[in-house]
Amino acid sequence: MLTAPCPNPEVQVIARLPVRQLAYFVPDIETAARAHSAAFGSGPFFTFSHVPLARSVHRGQERPFDHSSAYGQWGDVMVEFVQQHNDDPSACHDLYPVGSGRYGLHHTAIWVDDLTAAIAEFAEGGMPLAQLSTTEFGTDFAFVDASKSLGHMIELYEGDDNLRGFYAMVRDAAKDWDGSDLFRPLN
Repeated sequence: MLTAPCPNPEVQVIARLPVRQLAYFVPDIETAARAHSAAFGSGPFFTFSHVPLARSVHRGQERPFDHSSAYGQWGDVMVEFVQQHNDDPSACHDLYPVGSGRYGLHHTAIWVDDLTAAIAEFAEGGMPLAQLSTTEFGTDFAFVDASKSLGHMIELYEGDDNLRGFYAMVRDAAKDWDGSDLFRPLN
C-alpha cells in the first residue's frame, strides 16, 4: 500500500536521484538469475558468494549478515538477487521474515554524495535507517526503511570510483552478450 508522498522537501530532492538498481530477496541467487534471464534477457550475472563484511548493524545492534548476491544488467538498470544464508535479523528479514516462504522486491538503490547526511535526511522524511554495513573492501551501504510508503527498502551508497566502475563493468558485459556464460563468479 502506498501512502502520500514524503512531506520533507529535502528528502524529495534526494529521492529524485536515479534508481541505479532493483534488488530482489530470493531463496537462491542462481535459480532466480537463471529464471529472470530466461524471461527478460537480463545478464550476464556476476556472483559474489558470502559477501565479506567488516561490520553490519541492524536496527542499532551489530549482527551477522551472511549473504550472497548476483548482479546483472536489465535494460538501463542493474538487477540484483540477494540470498541470506543465516537466520539473524536483517533488513532482508524485516520485509521477508525467516520461515515465511515470502520473497520479492527488497530494495531500490541510489547513489548519494554524503551517506551520513542522506541517512539523516531520509530518517527525517519517515524512512529510518534499518541497516548499515561495511564490506571488507571499505564500501558502506545503508538500507533505509521505506516500507510504509513504498513497500520496500532503499539502499544508499556513495557513488565513488570503485562503485561506478563495478556498475560500468556489469553494464558493459551486457553489451553484445550472446547469452552464454550466464554466471561469472567474483570470488
